[in-house]
Amino acid sequence: MQQSSKQKESPFFYGWIIVAAAAVGVFFSGPGQTYAISIFIDYYIQDFGWSRSLVSGIYSSATLVAGVLLFIVGRMVDGYGQRRMMLTMGSLLALACLWNSFVIGPIMLFIGFFMLRLFGQGSMTLIPNTLVPQWFVVKRGRALSFMAIGGFLSSAAFPPLNTWLIASFGWENAWRILGAALVLIFIPVVFFLVKNKPEDMGLLPDNAVSKKRLAERKEAKMEEEQDEGFETNWTVKEAMRTRAFWFILFCVSIPALVNTGLTFHLFSILGEQGVPGSTAALILSIMAIVGFPVTMASGFILERVNVHVVLGFSFIGQMVFILLLTQVHTYVLAIVFAVLWGLIVGIERITLNIIWPDYFGREYLGSIKGIATTTMVIGSSFGPLPFGCI
Repeated sequence: MQQSSKQKESPFFYGWIIVAAAAVGVFFSGPGQTYAISIFIDYYIQDFGWSRSLVSGIYSSATLVAGVLLFIVGRMVDGYGQRRMMLTMGSLLALACLWNSFVIGPIMLFIGFFMLRLFGQGSMTLIPNTLVPQWFVVKRGRALSFMAIGGFLSSAAFPPLNTWLIASFGWENAWRILGAALVLIFIPVVFFLVKNKPEDMGLLPDNAVSKKRLAERKEAKMEEEQDEGFETNWTVKEAMRTRAFWFILFCVSIPALVNTGLTFHLFSILGEQGVPGSTAALILSIMAIVGFPVTMASGFILERVNVHVVLGFSFIGQMVFILLLTQVHTYVLAIVFAVLWGLIVGIERITLNIIWPDYFGREYLGSIKGIATTTMVIGSSFGPLPFGCI
């Protein structure tokens, strides 16, 4: 009773510190994301004389191999906890950046892309997205919205940052600076702030005073929620027996394929339509800026609106902005395209993250999300190929 009383009197829930730390983690997935790597592609082609199809093939194959291994990362998250895995993957991503600064041939480039995609795009987004749901059940939507701000800040910051770093210091030193930033900023944040679960600190998700109170908030039967730890927890095998699991996997893979392909070749696509490279970089930043308020709103909306309705709306919007891209020949249309793209990506990012813990619970989320992230990365690996072959 004394512990419950203290929780009730506490004006601040440590889970919001976790959300901030997770947002930093998603931000520092940037060096492994397509929107950051794409800035380096033309420099590789120019310096080494490689064809665009070769670089695209290396990138896609490296992403595919990395994606296949992500389910192992998910299982390790369940086994070792998010804190230890964030420290490990952050350190390995820093080493990956250092490796990429010494690339001199296709084999080294393949290994470099592989490490960036496995440790960056895959692990550094997978782990934060399994950490936040451990701390929130009722307010999970808004918590994931706040965390996703890190991702949009990342996609807004890294394209112009990488462009400036390369112009000022060369692409080799640009990679080294990114690796140093991971060691000096991200690793200390995780070491001092991240805790795996609220139960590790004597707390409950959402800062609930008791299981009974949390069950009442969820408007579910009190006895069932107490027995099942606030929500139903599915094992991987149980989840895979459901149709919903496979439908959700499909919904994850398609946006990953489309968005990666467009981002990877955005500069060349718009260049062929007479749009300068500076405008293409601006599109990526505007997309992120527009996505900021959408990200904030989506989590609150998903606490009230069925997730399949929101997801269906986002897919319709995605078809529209792909068609619009074929007509982008002016600066104004480029801005319109960027705004619409940011709107849809903002909706998708929260929807595709909240659906897994909502459907299958917290206990085995690492393993389940690992399979989902594997599917996402495999989908994204095929994205650049069609454009690179044209």
